[in-house]
Amino acid sequence: MTEVAGLVPKRILVTGGTGLVGRAIEKVVADGEGRPDEEWIFVSSRDADLTNAAETKALFEQHKPTHVIHLAAMVGGLFKNIRYNLDFWRRNIHINDNVLHSAYETGVQKVVSCLSTCIFPDKTTYPIDESMIHNGPPHSSNFGYSYAKRMIDIQNRGYFEQHGCRFTAVIPTNVFGPHDNFNIEDGHVLPGLIHKVYLAKQTGSALTIWGTGKPRRQFIYSLDLARLFLWVLREYDEVEPIILSVGEEDEVSIREAAEAIVEAMDFRGELLFDTTKADGQFKKTASNAKLRHYLPGFQFTPFRQAVKETCAWFSANYANARK
Repeated sequence: MTEVAGLVPKRILVTGGTGLVGRAIEKVVADGEGRPDEEWIFVSSRDADLTNAAETKALFEQHKPTHVIHLAAMVGGLFKNIRYNLDFWRRNIHINDNVLHSAYETGVQKVVSCLSTCIFPDKTTYPIDESMIHNGPPHSSNFGYSYAKRMIDIQNRGYFEQHGCRFTAVIPTNVFGPHDNFNIEDGHVLPGLIHKVYLAKQTGSALTIWGTGKPRRQFIYSLDLARLFLWVLREYDEVEPIILSVGEEDEVSIREAAEAIVEAMDFRGELLFDTTKADGQFKKTASNAKLRHYLPGFQFTPFRQAVKETCAWFSANYANARK
């Protein structure tokens, strides 16, 4: 890409570029949020095995990025995490170390990695904020994934102190939207519920929700998160991570989330709660005070509108959606 009005062009490599957040970033860039001095490169596991150091280094040498948004990870819902904690730890540790070290070795100016609110201590006070990440062990259900993600923060600090690298991380709350993984067994709660409601409506059966429906979550729409990622990449200069989330007042219960999906998909059947299934963490309320300090006027998409758009996308793309 040529230089624009004296601006030095940026080459932005997005790992995990075909996943939920990568597709959302690609859409907002294509819809007018991109800038003339930015070239965007979206890669997936088909382009390189990021658990392999040599393949990761080759990817960086091929594309020569100046900036990286690092989304690639082994991810899954509560029950997949419970079964495969060791796999979540090992794969993510390898991916993150390879990406960050390749970025350092090839002179990348800035890396923005994606963490998760599950990294926070299980026993804590609420709301949680950016200063509390390392204050105690995470919930036992997903300790492998959680500790692997925490280590990105440790590495970012190390690269900054030893080499002056501007590597940082964001901590979104529960993300959902088009291109999510709607697998009922292994996906996250909201896309799993959308798939369940779709099937229950098709078969005329009751909707069974795992757990009590009482746990509470803050959900962020993937397109809102994508817009915030662009701001972090361009404007946020701290190495310390930042929580990207709707406010505490926008937290909803799993039951309320299910009811929003039921309404969006016009499901008329019965709702049942299977209380023999685990609830996971009851809540992990996060403060977005730091985000609001920087962006007091940022407008989040209302939850029910975002759910409606996601349900419409899933219904229209059912044949090809990840499930």
